[in-house]
Amino acid sequence: MASSGSGLTFKLHPLVIVNISDHYTRVKSQMNPPSSCCSAPSPCALSNDADVADSVDLTTSPPAPRVYGCVVGVQRGRTVEIFNSFELLYDPKTQSLDRTFLEKKQELYKKVFPHFYILGWYSTGSDALESDMHIHKALMDINESPVYVLLNPSINHAQKDLPVTIYESELHVIEGIPQLIFVRSSYTIETVEAERISVDHVAHLKPSDGGSAATQLAAHLAGIHSAIKMLNSRIRILHSYLLAMQNGDVPMESSLLRQVSSLLRRLPVTESIKFQDDFLMDYNDTMLITYLAMSTNCSSIMNELIEKFNTAYDRHSRRGGRTVFI
Repeated sequence: MASSGSGLTFKLHPLVIVNISDHYTRVKSQMNPPSSCCSAPSPCALSNDADVADSVDLTTSPPAPRVYGCVVGVQRGRTVEIFNSFELLYDPKTQSLDRTFLEKKQELYKKVFPHFYILGWYSTGSDALESDMHIHKALMDINESPVYVLLNPSINHAQKDLPVTIYESELHVIEGIPQLIFVRSSYTIETVEAERISVDHVAHLKPSDGGSAATQLAAHLAGIHSAIKMLNSRIRILHSYLLAMQNGDVPMESSLLRQVSSLLRRLPVTESIKFQDDFLMDYNDTMLITYLAMSTNCSSIMNELIEKFNTAYDRHSRRGGRTVFI
């Protein structure tokens, strides 16, 4: 595929990539795989008819979905900066976009971000298809030269570059007929401070100063999982060594056996009545602190609601003489 000669400089923000990836993940997770009992014949029928068995592929999986949306941003001279994106409704049977939904989304977006414009659209796949040109041409009434951002959802561990391609459309004369074709354009990743913090926060699952409780819990559980995994591996090593010692493959070491015996004597301590009482006491204290935190949070939200309610009714009372809610 040819490279673009327009001379435009594209700057892509990470939020666009995250939005497209999230859109694809949600659509794919909502797809229900076909039932094996309905899509394939029974094992008995397959064993009795070899021709049917050859014609049925039991490993057939549903095709990967494609998602569609618009990318928005600003263009300053020859520099195009893509800041954000939103989803679109696409009918694959008629190969058309829901124009009513698109116009409504565009109107709402202009109210929040008046300086942003629709620069083009996005989709998912390994390469641009001929059918993509129909969507591309349909958006030319909004932007005369739309941008096409394509995200490849397939994972390639050997690939170091981002699986994102930006296409422009150029008019080329092919066999004497002028046609619009997609051409690749180079781009750079542009980030602001908030995006860098957010991407690092999501990638490493590390709690920041204003991190959520879910992120802290994930980091805590990851640490516990690593500790248990290491403990399990060392126990397996010790167990295999003791088996080899029992079978006579390695010489017997009395000092090691005494250490293992001392370690095993500590295990019944966890089954004592005192341990159970201490464990239940700590558990109850933890649950009590959690309930108190939830109650405090609910009380704070309720207090803010009452203040807003009183403020609203105080304005009404000044105009119409209503009483204030206390």
